[in-house]
Amino acid sequence: MQSTIIMLGLTYMREMTIFRSIFKSSLLRTLIIDDEVLMRQTMEKLVHEHCPNVKLLAKAESVKSGVEAIRKYHPDLVLLDIKMDDGSGFDLLKQLEPIDFKVIFVTAYDEYAIKAIKFSALDYLLKPVDPDDLTKAINKAEKLVVKELNTQLGVLKDNMQSGNISSKKIILKTFDNIHLVKMVDIIYCESYDNYTNFHLQDNNKILVSNTLKEYEEMLSEYGFFRVHKSFLINLAHIVRFEKSEGGSIILTNKKMVPVSSRKREQLLELLDKISENI
Repeated sequence: MQSTIIMLGLTYMREMTIFRSIFKSSLLRTLIIDDEVLMRQTMEKLVHEHCPNVKLLAKAESVKSGVEAIRKYHPDLVLLDIKMDDGSGFDLLKQLEPIDFKVIFVTAYDEYAIKAIKFSALDYLLKPVDPDDLTKAINKAEKLVVKELNTQLGVLKDNMQSGNISSKKIILKTFDNIHLVKMVDIIYCESYDNYTNFHLQDNNKILVSNTLKEYEEMLSEYGFFRVHKSFLINLAHIVRFEKSEGGSIILTNKKMVPVSSRKREQLLELLDKISENI
């Protein structure tokens, strides 16, 4: 009886050792790179308190020390500040291409950088970092495929270097694919509850799980206009405006899109401005 109890105890200890080993190996090995001492301390505290799936390896305070830390520790994930004294987080990534780790950008509000990150469907955290946002971002990072990340970072790099709208791209992520789409190839976007369907020049459609409002905020300064609660159109693809039945737009793919009464005047003003510049 006693020997049976001892054997059961040893078996339990072995199983627990194996479980702890598996759990430890499944942790996201993570670096924090930020040039502010207080921010590094805050992020470390948030990670310890709210992210049990993370093992913090080290912290770095600059692009130079960040590159050294990444090469030394080979992390799974980097929490990366965008603006540092000796350069940017983007400068750091350029030195390490192709990237073999996951990235979550951390930034004070920088409208240009945030828009570029959104176009690339990458994750970012705004300072001061909210614990819930951090947890969500890290949980998403666990599922991220590094090969996809390199594609997204490539789009981010191209968009930040190019001021020409004709070459700007947006990443559209579906359940089983990641699409690189030139903005000039988008004819219109259509709302389906919390989803958005992109209609492209080649007649393809891409359905993504983000709202039309999110894309309106991203695309409005690049020649897109929300003519109706369900439609966001690319002004470059307008063929004509028809005044009958309250007003509608005919697009280059022959799609007729309704124009809401409250958007009609604003749309006509935009079309006048476009005609003046032709």
